[in-house]
Amino acid sequence: MFQSIQKHIHDHLLEHRTRQTRLVTKDGHCNIEFGNIDYSRNFAFLRDFWNTFIEVRWRFVIFFFAAAFLGSWFFFGLLWYSIARGNGDLESQNSTSDHIKCIDNINGLTTAFLYSLETQTTIGYGGRALTGHCAGTVALLVIQSLIGAIINCFMCGLILAKLSLPKRRAKTITFSETAVICLRKGNLCLQVRVANLRRTLLIGSQIYGKLLRNSVSPEGESIVVEQENIDFSVDAGKDNLFFVCPVTLYHVIDKSSPFSEMAADTLRQQEFELVVFLDGTVESTSSACQVRTSYIPREIQWGYKFAPIVSRTSGGKYHVDFSNFSKTEPVDTPHCICCFQKETSCSLSLCQRGQQGIDNLGFEVINLQDSMDITEM
Repeated sequence: MFQSIQKHIHDHLLEHRTRQTRLVTKDGHCNIEFGNIDYSRNFAFLRDFWNTFIEVRWRFVIFFFAAAFLGSWFFFGLLWYSIARGNGDLESQNSTSDHIKCIDNINGLTTAFLYSLETQTTIGYGGRALTGHCAGTVALLVIQSLIGAIINCFMCGLILAKLSLPKRRAKTITFSETAVICLRKGNLCLQVRVANLRRTLLIGSQIYGKLLRNSVSPEGESIVVEQENIDFSVDAGKDNLFFVCPVTLYHVIDKSSPFSEMAADTLRQQEFELVVFLDGTVESTSSACQVRTSYIPREIQWGYKFAPIVSRTSGGKYHVDFSNFSKTEPVDTPHCICCFQKETSCSLSLCQRGQQGIDNLGFEVINLQDSMDITEM
C-alpha cells in the first residue's frame, strides 16, 4: 500500500512538472508569461479595447455588463435628482401651487434612479415624466437615450462576438492522446490521429508541425526554444483535407527528419515538444480557426499503431467508434531509421539478385555440340 501511494505521488509530481515545462498544453493553450513590460505599453491594450474586451474571461464580461448599465442608470439618476432638487420639484421642498415642475413624481434619489432606468430602457410606466417646460431636461433625455443605445449595441456585439469565437469551434476538434511510430506503406512514420466531432466541415484545412527543443548554435549561443518544421500529410496530401471522419496524420521519418537521430530505446531520454497545428475555415461562419496540441517524448509510442475505428454497418452507413480513438496496438517496427534503411537495402539487393540470377558453381558447363558428337559415335 505504501508503495502504491509513493508511486501515485511520484506520478502526480511528474505530471505537474511536465505541465509546467510544456510550452503548449494538450488543449492548445500557451504556457508562457511576460515580465518586465514597460508600463506605458499597457495602454496599447486600452487603445485596442475591442479585442481586449473580447479576450477577457466571461466573468469579467458579465461584470462589465452589469457595471455599465447600473453605472449609467445611477449616474443619470443623480443628474435627474439634481435637476429636480434645483428646480424645487421635490415634495420635501414644499413648493407653491403655481410652481412649474420640470419632472413629475420625483420625490427623492430612489425615484430619480427609477426614472433614469425607465428612460434608458424605454419602459415608461407613466408615473414619472417630463413636463417639457425645462430645456435642460429635454437635452438630458436625448443624451441619456443616445448613451443607452451605444451601451446596448456595444454589449450585444461583445457577447455575440465572444459566443462566435472560432476557438469555440476548435473545442470540437480533438487529437489523439498519444502519437505512434510504426511502418506505413513502406516508410517509417510518426502518426497522429485527429477527428472532427461535428458534421460541418473545416474548409481549406492545412496541417503542419513544429519541433521545439533547446539547442546550442555553432557559435556557442544557447537557443532556449528552437523551432524545426515537421511536415505532416495524409494519403490525399497535406492541404484541403476532406475532414468528414477521423484521419491519421503521418510524418515520414527519413534522414532529413529530426526524428532520424532517435531510436526506440532513446526516445524517452530526449527533451523536445512536438506541436501539431490544424488550420481551417469554419463552414458555417467562414471564420478562420486553428487547433493545436503538443506531444512530449513520453507521449510518443514507438512500435505501436492506432486501432481501427471506422467500420460499415449492415445498413450501409459508416460507423466511427470513438472508444478506440486513442487506443494503440503493438506492431513490429524497426529499432531506428538506420535499421529500417539496412533492412530495406538488403531486401532490394536480394530482389535484384533474384531477378538477374546467380551462378551455381556446383555444376560443370559442357558444350552441347561435343555431347551430340559422342552420342552419334
